[in-house]
Amino acid sequence: MVAANRKARHDYLIQDVFEAGLVLTGTEVKALRAGRASLVDGWGEIESGEAWLHGVHIPEYSQGTWTNHAPRRKRKMLLHREEIERLEARTREKGHTIVPLALYFLDGRAKVEIALAIGKKDWDKRQALRERQDNLEAQRAMRERRDR
Repeated sequence: MVAANRKARHDYLIQDVFEAGLVLTGTEVKALRAGRASLVDGWGEIESGEAWLHGVHIPEYSQGTWTNHAPRRKRKMLLHREEIERLEARTREKGHTIVPLALYFLDGRAKVEIALAIGKKDWDKRQALRERQDNLEAQRAMRERRDR
């Protein structure tokens, strides 16, 4: 795991998850292998039948020369045609967006886990936190009762 967008599950209601390959340059791969990337401001778009990842920050490679990459350039995602069509149809609906969840290597290839998501309102976020807190308290009470 190179980078994870932990805040995405808090800010968005995740509907569907996809795994996509990434088209990267050599210095981007080396910077990722050094474990430096940020998915916080990233989002996905479908443009003319191709999937693109915007806003993901992969810093310049420290030993790179004039061939270094731009840190926030848009990067092409590799998906099957059916997946791209499904994402395109769903993102046309109001409130739907494509959010990156994780960036990792699988068998030597860079992969990004993206999700089709709907943005949560503030009250949704508070309700989710309250439910999580209630579940933790219930589990704690059950554990205390069992240990007696």
